[in-house]
Amino acid sequence: MRYLDGNIVIEGTTNIWLPYNTKTKKSSDSVFYNPFMELNRDLSILFLKAVSKERYTFLDALAGTGARGVRVANEVGLNVTMNDVSNLAYEVMKKNAELNNLNVDIRCGNAKVLLAEESFDIVDIDPFGSPISFIDDACYSAKKFLCITATDTASLVGSHPPSCLRKYFAKAFMTDFYPEIGVRILIGAIARISSVYVKSIEPLFSHCTRHYIRTYLQIVKGKEKVNSMLNDKMGFILYCKNCLNRDFSYGIVSSPENVCPYCGGRMYAIGPLWIGELHDKEIIGRMLQEIDHIRLNTDRESRKLLEFCKDELLVPGFYDYHSIAKVHKIKLEPIRSVISNLVSAGYNASRTHFMGTGIKTDANIYELLKVIKR
Repeated sequence: MRYLDGNIVIEGTTNIWLPYNTKTKKSSDSVFYNPFMELNRDLSILFLKAVSKERYTFLDALAGTGARGVRVANEVGLNVTMNDVSNLAYEVMKKNAELNNLNVDIRCGNAKVLLAEESFDIVDIDPFGSPISFIDDACYSAKKFLCITATDTASLVGSHPPSCLRKYFAKAFMTDFYPEIGVRILIGAIARISSVYVKSIEPLFSHCTRHYIRTYLQIVKGKEKVNSMLNDKMGFILYCKNCLNRDFSYGIVSSPENVCPYCGGRMYAIGPLWIGELHDKEIIGRMLQEIDHIRLNTDRESRKLLEFCKDELLVPGFYDYHSIAKVHKIKLEPIRSVISNLVSAGYNASRTHFMGTGIKTDANIYELLKVIKR
């Protein structure tokens, strides 16, 4: 640490010392810290306050500066372990724990080894890039909750289908509702891996924000739960590029790609992926209540995102209003009017956090078009 200096930032009620190299004057030459992920960390605090108990053990497996783990210890009060393979990160984590007068278990080692050797109530995986190489060990280690971040969104949303197939064993391509595809492929991969350890998952809060995907999952043990999850919550989205129609196929094995019943185009299969719920509205409600009682620098952004997710219709996929207008050559009216008209016509409909022009509804594409054109 002799070549390092630093400064302190405040997230929530926690002081975080950030080092930089005194020779190059760059923090990127020392220990990784991303200020744009403060929203991610704030939402983690809200989630943990909503679901955890003080005696729970929490592992920040890829801790870096320890920003997340130190905040969890300081603001939630859990029994925290922080780990990073970097010796320098180990020293920075110790400094941040001391700065906040915290008793935290700090490790310096391979995260996969730690996850394979020890169990924790809550495991948090927030890597640089894809989390896939850590998910198997994380599923083995986690006893109650699993929190996963993925920043390799290009692979997950279908921009690079071969990469998605290699990493997540899922077939994907770009659609008009691509951010949600990414979330569902990530959760689907976790579900398949967790089932090996006779553990099912239940998503409590999931979102795609800026450059990353984040999901918070409850772990439930038992063969019957796993079997039910694989048969009823996993599947494929069948998608028609020609008219934007979509349908669903349940189970790990896909139904053959077939012909769109509306336009005669090809229905492409995307998956396997998660087609169950992405949120637990009761948990999100608790998170919203917590915002009023704690200090967050991103309180407005956190509240807005949570309110969107709480009000989202729990159906797979959404329609991009602008894509519909372009493909079907229709004149746009205010999106709120479209949603209101859908509800008046007897359908369920809502906005979505995934996209400002997105509409979630249980109406199919031609039922939606009928409402728009009337």
